[in-house]
Amino acid sequence: MGKIKIADLPTRAPKELDKSEARKIVKQRRKRIAELHQLLIAEGKHSVLIILQGMDGSGKDGGTRNVFGECAPYGLRTHSFKKPTEEEFAHDFLWRVHKQAPRKGELVIFNRSHYEDVLIQRVHKWITEEQVEKRMAAINMFEDLLQFDNNTVILKFFLNISQEQQVIELQERIDDPEKHWKHNAGDWQERKHWDEYMRCYEDVLNNSTTPWHIVPVDQRWYRDYVMTEIVQEALEGLNMQYPPLKEV
Repeated sequence: MGKIKIADLPTRAPKELDKSEARKIVKQRRKRIAELHQLLIAEGKHSVLIILQGMDGSGKDGGTRNVFGECAPYGLRTHSFKKPTEEEFAHDFLWRVHKQAPRKGELVIFNRSHYEDVLIQRVHKWITEEQVEKRMAAINMFEDLLQFDNNTVILKFFLNISQEQQVIELQERIDDPEKHWKHNAGDWQERKHWDEYMRCYEDVLNNSTTPWHIVPVDQRWYRDYVMTEIVQEALEGLNMQYPPLKEV
């Protein structure tokens, strides 16, 4: 398989896919994902980690809501990694991440993740290229550990948005009063580093031992269609069963 080039990847749905039919399918899948999540909790043998990465405006919040919105609130947790605290800075970069990893019977969503430590920090040259290489190796070992030692299913989604659609999404945060809370002037500044971000994302996509699912997100209905298919298929593949009634 050749190297992934983001510029060659689609950001929109295939023309032959009907939007209304896709939405009906998404609705069915959401219900099934909720049922499978309940099984995950009850069986208590596996854990699931969902990793969402993408440029500002790529729809990480919406993807979380639209894919997992029917799941029970217990056994479900979302965490977003912001700028490290003073205590976190005093530890290795994965220290704060490992604490948020899912226990058996739990599904955890990382809305931005440990990959920020080899993306934004690399783009702004806050770390050296040697540190980037060593951090990527550490991330791969960390994810391998979760999978072989805690039966963790890791699903990683790169939400692929075009530069043109990103402008629309960021401008909506200014124009729509209900989205003002999402507006961050810094997002517009980060746009100036688009090419460098794409270079760093390509490096992540091509050097991860746990593969990424690349999701076109210019049309949010298609994002939901792709993500629900992948999540449902992964959960079905666990062949989970409800535990039998315990004898008194």
